[in-house]
Amino acid sequence: GTCTADKTVMDTRTATAELGWISFPANGWEEVSGYDENLNTIRTYQVCNVFEPSQNNWLLTTYIDRRAAQRIYVEIRFTVRDCASIPNVLGSCKETFNLYYLETDRRETAGNRGVEYWANAPFLKVDTIAADESFSQVDFGGRLMKVNTEVRSFGPLSKGRGFHLAFQDLGACMSLLAVRVFYKKCPSIVQNFAYFPETLTGAESTSLVIARGSCIENAEEVDVPIKLYCNGDGEWMVPIGSCSCKAGYEPDSSNVCRGEHFLQTELSETKEFA
Repeated sequence: GTCTADKTVMDTRTATAELGWISFPANGWEEVSGYDENLNTIRTYQVCNVFEPSQNNWLLTTYIDRRAAQRIYVEIRFTVRDCASIPNVLGSCKETFNLYYLETDRRETAGNRGVEYWANAPFLKVDTIAADESFSQVDFGGRLMKVNTEVRSFGPLSKGRGFHLAFQDLGACMSLLAVRVFYKKCPSIVQNFAYFPETLTGAESTSLVIARGSCIENAEEVDVPIKLYCNGDGEWMVPIGSCSCKAGYEPDSSNVCRGEHFLQTELSETKEFA
């Protein structure tokens, strides 16, 4: 289908005001206005406490509604400073960060919960994310931003209507340029003279979700049941069963059964010879 299989539920690049994510401790992640590589203004978070040991800085997004999706994808665009390029830096300098999520039913605002609550919340780790490319000060001075793009997914989601993401810094000098959160779906489609509704992908990237089809107008079931499978990439596959045009209706190329005019001429001709 022409429809995109990705459905975005959050994208920081479209934010016009402060993101207002929760950062703790206070001297860790900081929200700043920055520019992307096309010089568009974006809201970013950065942290660079590389001269102090034992860093554990958390950044928590606002609540994200999962919209019934069981598997969620996160696309992260970020830059990381090369530890070797920072003079007199500690051995604890990092070039990675960790991604976590927490399922919840409640829309929490920063004021609703104290930092102690979040610090002890049962976050689940998605992955440790490393930069393919880190930059040194020389590159950055020349405005050659080496932007990394990493995509991760997690599921099954079932415990709440939504979730928070969290980014944990353990001593990197980095900037989160953009975070996009999305799920995948198979778009509604007409195939084999049957209509299949928009269907969300399953809890695993390998899941196949069965969609039941219903015959289009002027068509009837040939084989039952009529099914299509929606795969983890939001693509339809493995058609089972089909409908066909009812007697007196002709199929046309666009999965439509035409023929009322065709049917009436047939009937009138039959009457003349009766």
